[in-house]
Amino acid sequence: MRFDWIAKYWPLLIDGAIQTVSLLAISVSVGFVLAIGLAFAQVSGGLISRNLSRAYCTFLRGTPLLIQLWLLYYGVGSLLPLVPGLRQSFLWPILREGFFFAAVSFTLNFAAYQAVILRGALLSVPKGELEAGRAVGMSPFTLVRRIWLPRAIRIALPTIAGEVVLQLKSTPLAFTVTVMDLYAVAYKVRQDTLLVYEPLIVVTLFYVSLTAVIARSFKFVEAQVPIRR
Repeated sequence: MRFDWIAKYWPLLIDGAIQTVSLLAISVSVGFVLAIGLAFAQVSGGLISRNLSRAYCTFLRGTPLLIQLWLLYYGVGSLLPLVPGLRQSFLWPILREGFFFAAVSFTLNFAAYQAVILRGALLSVPKGELEAGRAVGMSPFTLVRRIWLPRAIRIALPTIAGEVVLQLKSTPLAFTVTVMDLYAVAYKVRQDTLLVYEPLIVVTLFYVSLTAVIARSFKFVEAQVPIRR
């Protein structure tokens, strides 16, 4: 086993780790916000919004993430240069990068899975609590903000933690659209040094460590907000 290559490639490893964490943070945070809207559309929305939300979740959960990523990168990405004036706009440096398409793809996929989880959690909130809120004169928005959504998130918290870990393990797919994440750096090290196992061991240790941090963070949050039954 040789690990002397780390001294040469550590800047790339740091940059790759930042790319990986950035993809995870963006997709989880933005995807969770989208999931809240999709979940409420299924629970309390009208016929059209309910069916559209279900169709979205079914499509995104029923197709491989890699295919979704490639459809965005090679499909939509090839059409963007045809938009008049886009190449000259301030958005082009962002839209031309594979990181943008990876972040969008991961976000949309994460939102679909979280929406289904939150839907079940929203339906699991005891109706008595919602009726008590209405009885004291809470508006629908206040009821959602103070009772319904917080209780649903607390119920779903252990499942959300697992989904975040799964999302972390999906980030190496960004390598297929030229994103220099941590796995891409390991691949470059293998090409340059002909070492196969050592770069993968370093990447594995990073993912295991980050998974442990995520798990402990969610456990800490669960301990601060004990569930009431």
